[in-house]
Parts: sequence; structure tokens; C-alpha cells
Amino acid sequence: MTVLLFSLLGFALGSLPFSVWLGRIGARDDIRRHGDGNPGAANAWRAGGWRIGLLALVLDVTKAALPVALARTLGDMWGWALLPVAIAPLLGHAFSPWLGFRGGKAVSSTFGVWSALTYWVVPTVLGLSLALLRTVQVVDAWTVVLSFPVVALFLLLGGTEPWILATLGANWALLVWTHRRDLRSPPRWRSRKGSA
Repeated sequence: MTVLLFSLLGFALGSLPFSVWLGRIGARDDIRRHGDGNPGAANAWRAGGWRIGLLALVLDVTKAALPVALARTLGDMWGWALLPVAIAPLLGHAFSPWLGFRGGKAVSSTFGVWSALTYWVVPTVLGLSLALLRTVQVVDAWTVVLSFPVVALFLLLGGTEPWILATLGANWALLVWTHRRDLRSPPRWRSRKGSA
């Protein structure tokens, strides 16, 4: 019952489309008309500038971290019981009922979930792998998807618990789904001169 309650809380919080709301309030615009049409922090930044974009990013990270942190502290949960709680905010973000179940790509929320699960460890490794891959590959979707094996290898070498790897795998599968359209194009590697 506790797992179900925290999972429902996670989905509910994850589903809150802060980026869309901030775009409407701060930029008086629908951020889904910008960039790739994704209702996320990057398009909030494009539509309303860095202040709205940064606030949207912080809220997207926080809404995903909060239910996992509460499950760990108030619910005293750890291990396999945390897997559905950790995935719930990501599902809420990706399939938000506020947006007709067409939500964002859940990249910012991914950082929130892993901040609550591992503090700085996975977010740091994931961020560094994203940055490194972005220097050699120009398709954002492939950069996101290819960064996860790097994180998995890091965790395996550190002797992590199996449920952590399972959570990472479920997170990766969701991101593959949310980026599926962009993944139809093959990766494009940068040449030595920096051109795609």
C-alpha cells in the first residue's frame, strides 16, 4: 500500500506541466510552438528567456525528486520497493493527463529522480557523459540514449545493487520511447574539424 501511495504521488507530481504553465504566464506563449515542440524546460527557455527556462528546469527536477525523497525518508523505503516510485514521476511527466497524456521527454525529471536516489553520483556521471557525447555527436536524442550505458558501466564497476540497475534500465527504456521519433535518424558524428 505504501509503494502504491508514493507511486501515485510521484505520478501526480510528475504530471504537473510547469514549463507549459510558466510559458503561458511569463511569456504569454505556448512553448510547444517552439523548438521541437516538447513541453519541457528547453522550450520554456526558448519562449520566455533564461529566467523562465531556469525556473522550469528547477521545478521539473524538484517535482521528480520530491516523491522519491519522501518515500526514502517518511516511508523508510529502499530497494526494489523504490523502483515503481522512482519511475512514476517520469511516467507522469511523459504522459501528463494535464496535456492529454502527451507530455515531455523526461530528461530533466530523470536528473531529479536520480538526485533523490543517489544524491550527486548518477546526476554527475550522467551530466558528464551527456556533455562528452555532445562534443562528438550532434543528434540530441542519441546523446541522451547513448549516455545511459556509460552510467550503467559506472554503476556496475562500483558494485551497485541490482534494483538500481533495473531502475536505470526502466528509465532508459522510457527515454528511448519519448525520443523515438528523433531516434529514427542515425547518430551523426562530428568530424575532426567540428562539422557534422
